[in-house]
Amino acid sequence: MSLLQRDRDIIVSNEYVDHFDFDEVESFIRGASKNLFISHAFKNNKGKTLVQPRGGFPTYDKVFALYKEFKAANVDVLPLTIDSNTRLNDYAMAKKMLALSEENDVNMLNGYPLVNQGYRTTRKMMVHYDTPVSLRHGTPDARLLIEMALASGIFEIEGGPLTYLLPYSKNFPLDKAFLYWKYVERVCALYSTLNEPINRESFGPLSATLQPPAIVIVIQIIEMLLSLEEGVKSFSVSFSQTGSVMQDIVTANVLKKLSRHYAKQFGYGDAQIHLVYHQWMGAFPRNKNRSDSLITTATVIAAMVEADKIITKTRDEAFGIPTKEANAQAVDCVQYTLAMLRGVPKISDEAEEENLTLQVNEILEALFNDSADTLWRKAFNAIKAGYIEIPFSPHIINANEVITVRDDEGSIRIYNKGKLPLSERSFAFDRDKIRIPEGHSVVDKIIHDIGVML
Repeated sequence: MSLLQRDRDIIVSNEYVDHFDFDEVESFIRGASKNLFISHAFKNNKGKTLVQPRGGFPTYDKVFALYKEFKAANVDVLPLTIDSNTRLNDYAMAKKMLALSEENDVNMLNGYPLVNQGYRTTRKMMVHYDTPVSLRHGTPDARLLIEMALASGIFEIEGGPLTYLLPYSKNFPLDKAFLYWKYVERVCALYSTLNEPINRESFGPLSATLQPPAIVIVIQIIEMLLSLEEGVKSFSVSFSQTGSVMQDIVTANVLKKLSRHYAKQFGYGDAQIHLVYHQWMGAFPRNKNRSDSLITTATVIAAMVEADKIITKTRDEAFGIPTKEANAQAVDCVQYTLAMLRGVPKISDEAEEENLTLQVNEILEALFNDSADTLWRKAFNAIKAGYIEIPFSPHIINANEVITVRDDEGSIRIYNKGKLPLSERSFAFDRDKIRIPEGHSVVDKIIHDIGVML
């Protein structure tokens, strides 16, 4: 028995799991429909941007109804959002809240408790809809959750040790997150040999607040390399709408270029790298007409950057969790807009691309030059040293020294670089474009820039 299989036996021997049968799961994945694999859809999409909404409910019946609504709107990828108790590995509370949700027909959880629902039950829904499903969660220790997801027929796994820790957690140990996600990568790589590849996707929005593109791209590349080194063959890098059309285009161009460059440099040139674009992740306007405009603008940008997938929002975003009808309407509108945008012209800004490329390479060079013997330890040391940090992260290891604001054209710029290993040249490129209005403090500017779409 391999060390990995020994660990897997321990992980699934959980009191809330109803007998995990590895042989049966392997047989299921080996014979699973190709339509369940987003890696297969990417390969056969012929240039179309796949459309994926958000959404999740606690009960099987409500998720089933949600999927029915999405399918009627011509969805390409279905979401399965996991509840916050499961994200924290609190399966006891998830079980209680699921029972209350079912008994009272009230949503007592903010997502689907996959571990408690079980993979045999969940698989029936996945097989019925025969459509790729993406697991969205936010879990530092996702080992059991991922075993359950893959056994259910969910063959895209979002997240990673940085993107699902630093923006979400305050105290969870980062070194443990790296090791727990190494387990996830190995299981995904193992199952990828049975059928189409399991797709891994990093979470590019990070804290979703004034994230500078250089940091986003650096973290995407780190999580990609950590995944590929364990044998994953299909990986999606992602980022979210910044509020500047040109900055989004530049970010997409550099992210695509450098992710493929570093994958090849480290010996993973055979891996398939995909680009995912998140519609606006900040605060939405309460004016629904403006929300529609924001969503449409994001859809146009996705077409311009030739994103492989777009993750949608709804016009009701400012008012709480959208209904299944509002969510399906957003999918329909995005599909309609994308259909009109075939062949949009490609534009860019060479100076912006050159400087962003320089910033990313400078940060990664400092990381790669660390004396640690593994990539995850190099990344761990870089974060402890403040060479990499996520603005507005709550985690205690995050340096929280970098300050970002917008320039007059809406692009996110680095105002204070903290300990980021940026050259004077690349930092000055950003800093010189910032103008703080007379009579306003930097804090005033940050507050204004956070709420730019309101």
